[in-house]
Amino acid sequence: LKGLPDDGYLIKTIVTTNMADAIAKYYGTGLIEVLTGFKYIGEKIKEFQASGEWTYLFGFEESNGYLAGTYARDKDAVVASMLVAEMACRYKEQKGMNLYQALLALYEKYGYYREAVKSHVMEGLDGKEKMDALMAGLRESAPEEFGGIPVVRIRDYETGVTADLRTGKNMPTGLPESNVLYYELEDGSSAVIRPSGTEPKVKLYIMVHDDSEEAAKKKLEAVTSSGMKLLQG
Repeated sequence: LKGLPDDGYLIKTIVTTNMADAIAKYYGTGLIEVLTGFKYIGEKIKEFQASGEWTYLFGFEESNGYLAGTYARDKDAVVASMLVAEMACRYKEQKGMNLYQALLALYEKYGYYREAVKSHVMEGLDGKEKMDALMAGLRESAPEEFGGIPVVRIRDYETGVTADLRTGKNMPTGLPESNVLYYELEDGSSAVIRPSGTEPKVKLYIMVHDDSEEAAKKKLEAVTSSGMKLLQG
């Protein structure tokens, strides 16, 4: 695409929509995943500048954090708001569309993506011990499916190993150690389980996609329900 450098990269966290992967592939740009937290995106900007090998294009995370330049190492809502305003003007002037219509057009092009974040609170003074026991149990006995969709790969960021359940082969995750379990499902959907570092609760991130809005909605509900049952024991 005109204006995009050949060595350009998008950076997103592992719990951010996989729609970004489809868009990056379409435009031929690279995409790097990092752990949850905008500081990891900032680290990549520093690495790019130090090596001079790659060009940072855009960084974003699930919790609505965006950065479009290299002038900062944290999310910037001011510039993000400016970009949204610019998008609104361009779609209106060039295509006669509002932003909602533009979003629907993207879904029609790349598929319907849906995401959700749920939390299960571990009550009591032993909340930390309950969270540890839950994660240990999941590592000892991994779920085989979410919402009826088979698990094909498990990324365990604590051990640094990605296990391919179909081939039996293990690969490195390539990211720093973190107490996170990432389940890749057969259809390209994902479920991620991560204990909070500041509160007595475990978070479940769900990312699904399908060919229609209704199918994606039903799949999101099914995977979410299955994941919450795991967290609730």
